[in-house]
Amino acid sequence: MISREAVVGVYPVKPLGEVVEFLDSQRKPVKESERRAGSYPYYGANGQQGTIDGYLFDESLVLLAEDGGFFDQPDRGIAYRISGKTWVNNHAHVLRPKPILDLGYLCRVLENYDVTPYVTGTTRGKLTKSGASEIPLPLPPIAQQKRIAAILDRAEELRSLRRQALGALDAIAQSIFLEMFGDPVTNPKSWVRVHFSDLLSAIESGRSPNCLDRPVEDEEWGVLKLGAVTWCEYNPLENKALPSNEKPNLSLEVKPGDLLFTRKNTFELVAACALVRSTPPRLLLPDLIFRFRSKPNAPIGLCFLHQLLINPAKRREIQKLASGSASSMPNISKTKLETVLIELPPLPLQQEFARRVEAIEQLKTTHRESLAQLDALFASLQHRAFRGELSP
Repeated sequence: MISREAVVGVYPVKPLGEVVEFLDSQRKPVKESERRAGSYPYYGANGQQGTIDGYLFDESLVLLAEDGGFFDQPDRGIAYRISGKTWVNNHAHVLRPKPILDLGYLCRVLENYDVTPYVTGTTRGKLTKSGASEIPLPLPPIAQQKRIAAILDRAEELRSLRRQALGALDAIAQSIFLEMFGDPVTNPKSWVRVHFSDLLSAIESGRSPNCLDRPVEDEEWGVLKLGAVTWCEYNPLENKALPSNEKPNLSLEVKPGDLLFTRKNTFELVAACALVRSTPPRLLLPDLIFRFRSKPNAPIGLCFLHQLLINPAKRREIQKLASGSASSMPNISKTKLETVLIELPPLPLQQEFARRVEAIEQLKTTHRESLAQLDALFASLQHRAFRGELSP
């Protein structure tokens, strides 16, 4: 993550509003019901969201997330480049760099920037135009900007290859699921369906006390953030430290084998589910995340249930249960979740699937370790580059 302090070095620093043009007045939202497959990419805060007939822009630009819950997951990037004929909705600022600023460099500075000091709102943070305009950018000569962007682009290529490998392994797991069980929504193999409540002894809620604005250190207790589950892979690094005067509720400590579910988020991100295979101790469940407890001897395996709930078609069905406005973040209640129909293949078949997934998980562990090393290298290059510490 790039902070304000990290960009203070040998280069002059200028606020974003002085070195870019905001083209926000030209963007236009389109209702999901009005979208249809078209010839031009449709973009929002988290990247491309489909295609549409028509376009608003026809040039290379940088998009910067305005809202959408992405500021808690800066490692996923809050800025990215677009080019050609494109349509952009009102959840991303549209930036055109002025001649003193290279577009690639602009994107590299902003993509992992800690914009928290410039975000307003508590329930759903928003980076307004006035807030974004204050973000300080280091401004080396244009030739050096291009060099920095090229170095970081090359480093990003290596990270991208590793992420593609992880994505391919995820796709294999999904493919095995469909091969063994079929589409859970159409249920071509006619598996028995039961209500979720028939399998669960409890849907547990967490608690979110006021926490410190940093992750846990040493032996501290912490509370998970939504980002720990948002991408359907458990990430214990997404947490906030519990104040020393706040007594932890030991019954809410997250343990290996827990199945976690985000009850509240944006419509696109709600109903994420992650299986905790391993976790550091002293991390607590927050109030925006449910924990599923299955009944003793329930004919359901956690690995199968996890893959079922993150199946794209099944997840879309569950997301329809969310109620509330986009501005307040939609919520899925326990009562509605209990009515969800769960497909139940024979338990031995679920267990065979779990064995195959475990082999895939071992490969993913190796790739994640390599990616972590590349991420550390990339972060180091970013900090050195923006402070003028890269060798000529």
